[in-house]
Order: sequence, then C-alpha cells, then structure tokens
Amino acid sequence: GGGGGPREAVGRLSGMPQSPKASGPMQTPYELILGWRYTRAGRATRRNGFISFISGVSMLGIALGVAALIIVLSVMNGFQKEVRDRMLGVLSHIEVFEPGGQAIPNLDATLATIKSNPEVLGAAPFVGAQALLARGEDMKGTLVRGIDPALEPSVTDLAADLSKTVLPRLVPGAFGVILGGELARSLGVGVGDVVTLIAPSGQVTPAGVVPRIRQMTVVGTFDSGHFEYDSALALLHQDDAARIFRVEGPTGVRVKIKNLHEAREVAIALAAELDTGLLVRDWTRQNRTWFAAVQLEKRMMFIILTLIVAVAAFNLVSTLVMTVTDKRADIAILRTLGASPRSIMGIFMVQGAMVGIIGTGAGLLLGLGVAFNIDTLVPALERLLGASFLPQDVYLISRMPSDPQQGDIVPVGLISLVLAFVATIYPSWRASRVNPAEALRYE
Repeated sequence: GGGGGPREAVGRLSGMPQSPKASGPMQTPYELILGWRYTRAGRATRRNGFISFISGVSMLGIALGVAALIIVLSVMNGFQKEVRDRMLGVLSHIEVFEPGGQAIPNLDATLATIKSNPEVLGAAPFVGAQALLARGEDMKGTLVRGIDPALEPSVTDLAADLSKTVLPRLVPGAFGVILGGELARSLGVGVGDVVTLIAPSGQVTPAGVVPRIRQMTVVGTFDSGHFEYDSALALLHQDDAARIFRVEGPTGVRVKIKNLHEAREVAIALAAELDTGLLVRDWTRQNRTWFAAVQLEKRMMFIILTLIVAVAAFNLVSTLVMTVTDKRADIAILRTLGASPRSIMGIFMVQGAMVGIIGTGAGLLLGLGVAFNIDTLVPALERLLGASFLPQDVYLISRMPSDPQQGDIVPVGLISLVLAFVATIYPSWRASRVNPAEALRYE
C-alpha cells in the first residue's frame, strides 16, 4: 500500500490530491479533512450516496426543529407583548394606595415624593372601588375608577387617547360616567343614557344598611382592546367617586415611569421613600397570575419543541453508525498507518459536528427570516389559502405578532449544537474500537 503515515493516506482514501510537501505547522488536520469529506460523501458510490442522503435528512431535521422553535417562541413573545401593551394602556406602571380603600393622608406630600424620583414621568391620584351598574333588569359588576381628567393622561395611554374627546365631559357634580365598550354593549346603553350605580358602602337606617344608589349619565365609551377592562371598567370624576363611596379624597396614586421593565425596582425605591402605611404595587404584581401562566406555557412549548430538535439531532447516531460500518476498511488502513484511536474518533465527531453546525445555522436563518417577516408572510398565506387564522370577530388580536428575542435564540442554537455533539460520541467511540485485522480480513 506504499509508505507514509495517515496524513499521506488521506489523499488515497478521500480522493483528494496531496502535495509531496505535506508537512508544516499550518497544515489542516487530516481529521477535519476526512470528517468533512465523509459529510459530503464525495465521488459517491451507491452506498456513500445513501449515507450522504441520510446526512442531509439529519441536517434538514435539525434545521426545521430549530426554525420551528424560534418561530413559535417569537410568536408567543409577540402575543405576550401585544397583550401587555394593551393591558398597560389601561393600567399604570405602579400604583400607590392606602390599604382598606381609605383616602391617602398628605396627598400633596405623597405626590411630591413620587415625582421627585428621576424615573417617574407622571403621577395622577384616583379613587378605586367596586360597584354594580344596573340598566333595567340588567346588572353588571363594575370596577369604578375615579380620575382627575387633567392628570390621568400623563399615566395611561388610554386616557391620553381620550383626553381631547370624552375625558373633558367628566365634570365634577355632573355625575357622568365613561364605560368600557363591551360593558356598555352588555347593558345596552349609549351616550346620553342613564344607568344606576349601586355602591356597597351603604347608609345605616332603622331598616338596616341600605346600599347607596346614584343615577349616572353615560358621557362616552372606550375600547382599549383588552376584554377584561372593556367589559368591567367605568371612569368617573374623582370628586364624584369620593362622594358616592364616602371617602375624603383619592385612595391611591397611579404612576408612569420611563422604563416599564424597571417597574419592580422603582416600586421598591418608592416604598422606601413613602410613608410606611402606604402600599406600592407594580404592574407585574397586579397581573401575576396571567404572567405566570404565560411563562409556564412558554416554558412547556420550549421543552416540547426542544424534544423535536433532540430527535433530529440523535438521528445522527444512525447516520454515523452506518458511516462507520461503511468505512471500516478505511479506518483499518488509517490504523495500520499509525492513526490513533483518538484521531479516528475525531474524524467521525467532526462529521457529526458539521451536520449539527450546518443544520443549526440553516435553522437559525430560516427561523429568523420567518419571525422577522411574519407580518407579511401570514397575510400572504391567508390570501393563498382563502382563510383567516385569527378572525377579527372571534379574537381580540387579529394579526400574528412576532417578537424575536436574543434570550430565546441563543439558547436554542447552543442546545441544538450540544445535542448534535452528544449524538456523535457513541458512533465515534465505536469507530475508534475497530480492529484493523478483523476489518481487512475479507478485503
């Protein structure tokens, strides 16, 4: 078979021409050359062509698994962001309130302390309570919020949108009310109609406690895009709300900050600066159950789709086992020329790593390409199929949102590469254990 070591044999085994001067510090390791050659299965025979096909299927499986994982996580992030933005259009970033629904003492000092924080953009007092709204025989539970029409636009997007239309209609003493659109439709009322507000804090009479009842005139409606508030929220002037619920002033202060993601840190800082009797709550705690459910769902989807990537990655085991079986004679020749078991193992680990790297790279490109262009791809697909994935009359969000985040994409790529690398260990170890004498006995 000629002299030379395993490096000189690479040309004969892989079909690559070798230069007589095949030595030097910058020479590519022959493990990389053979591993890449086996991945491509160049000059394919029928058997090598089949192995190359299986390698391609493994790459495709990894790519589709990675792409599906990125797309699904991006869409879930998009829906979470969409719902959060709509929720924060009605809610404030932080609420400071007196426990028990009592009026805040020293309101001016509290507002001054809150506004002195450099992260605060705006603060507005409010009166918060629960009541019943009745129209004829229809009765609905309502979240009543008494606001200052001049200050409320500085803390919520909803109030900012209504500041030049219906908010000026809230006049102290007129007892006007602005209803969520779904609440108004369920009661069958519109602008100018009269509804009855029933407050639980009643007045004591010889016959017992009688709830306080007040006739309110609907002066406007709103649609925030968030069903929970559109179906339950009623806005009053804070002076009217204080009279109805018999409190001496605002029961809380709503706060807007520069960065909503720092709400918890700012809330902790405000709690340390304000009176100890006041409670401070940020928007993540106001909707803790919903956010916990979304995070759990996202985590479960990540695990399920990662299993798909794992199945595709471990398909490399069968591919490499077939390659090892097909290349037994080549392995034996390399061993007789002085190749160590570690070098043989490295050849097939390179082959599996190449499949994993190419598949992961293709999956990242495909997944990111779809995730960043889903707002155009989905409408095009809907037109092609003549169907609507999110009908507007059924879902509050009628478009497919997407929000790719680095915190999701990087772990997906790393997990895919690690799984592909782990899948190469056993077949590569088997290749390193091939007995040259046994492999060449029938050659």
